[in-house]
Amino acid sequence: MNLASSFEQKFGHSPMVETRAPGRVNLLGEHVDYNQGIVLPAAIDRVVTLLASPTLDGIVTLHAIDLDEDVSIGLKEIDERCDIRGKPLPSWALYPAGVAWSLQRAGLPLGGMQAVYTSDVPIGAGLSSSAAVEVAFATTWQALSGWKMDKLPLAKLCQQAENEYVGVSSGLMDQFASACGVEGHVLCFDTRSLEWMPLELPAGTAIIIADSGIRRNLATSSYNDRRTACEQAVELLQKYLPEILSLRDVSSVEFAAYSMYLPPEIAKRAEHVVKEIHRVDQAIIALNRGDVRRFGGFMFASHKSLRNLFEVSLPQLDSLVEIARGLPGIYGARLTGAGFGGCTVNLVEEKDATTFMRGLQEGYRLKTGREIEVYLCKASAGAEARLVNEK
Repeated sequence: MNLASSFEQKFGHSPMVETRAPGRVNLLGEHVDYNQGIVLPAAIDRVVTLLASPTLDGIVTLHAIDLDEDVSIGLKEIDERCDIRGKPLPSWALYPAGVAWSLQRAGLPLGGMQAVYTSDVPIGAGLSSSAAVEVAFATTWQALSGWKMDKLPLAKLCQQAENEYVGVSSGLMDQFASACGVEGHVLCFDTRSLEWMPLELPAGTAIIIADSGIRRNLATSSYNDRRTACEQAVELLQKYLPEILSLRDVSSVEFAAYSMYLPPEIAKRAEHVVKEIHRVDQAIIALNRGDVRRFGGFMFASHKSLRNLFEVSLPQLDSLVEIARGLPGIYGARLTGAGFGGCTVNLVEEKDATTFMRGLQEGYRLKTGREIEVYLCKASAGAEARLVNEK
């Protein structure tokens, strides 16, 4: 059954709006978005697809097709995190409910809706499935309610929903990439100034994502612990570098001089961030020069740092990177997303993409006895809503 048929079967009429919001893959700049660094994500052609119609009763009725679950939420009671029967919202419903909460707090008029949605963005894989859901709902409410807002401010409201309603201290990168993606381009996003520009991916390259199959929940993982360690590093370094506001302000030379004053674990976390921010700066230069091999080298270096210093990798992710390193056509590989599971991203010569994907699957099977999903992805456009009857 297709999505439109599911909507009609559930609600007895046709939908008004169709929204698509992509997941994202981060090519470089991991765990620097909440340290005010520059990141290099790209929206991908794996998306949340949502069909919706407005209602006049202030009730949001959702059907999550992939879970085969339903919930109805009253917009007036959104603060209570309960459904219309007073039962606590299931975890999956916190994301659309959080968006409604954030939009209403911003003073935007919202009406009820009936919606069904599905996603081919793997959940918990580091491809920002939750951000794609948030941006899809925000974009849908914008289309149904008629108010205007640029994509970046809308992404910020989605981030607020995840931070303050869901309870995950994520940076802005995920929602930004889902909202603002540009086809064929990586997004150079300064998380401090919020300035950004698209950078064209080198011709003849392909993005290949390998899903380890290991899942983690950000709200219960060590993600928040890593963020706290970075904040503690800034607080301690300010005794010697009083002008710094975040780890972005600490140069490699300064860190070498003062890292001895940090507790060992905090020093390791901060070292990754300081060096990763420098890697991104150099990688942007390489990308502008079309030097894809040098860019790929920074990806490998990033993975090593995430493994050894930030300690968010796993043996399965390390194996995928090492197997990729020995395959034809590889430029660079690393874990992508918060870590603790999820995916690796590989930048590969396009003509070798099929051979590379098969080699990665076979190599992983030989090494671990496990099967993995591998996706050939394209950098895609950001979220968009359209009237269903539009041609």
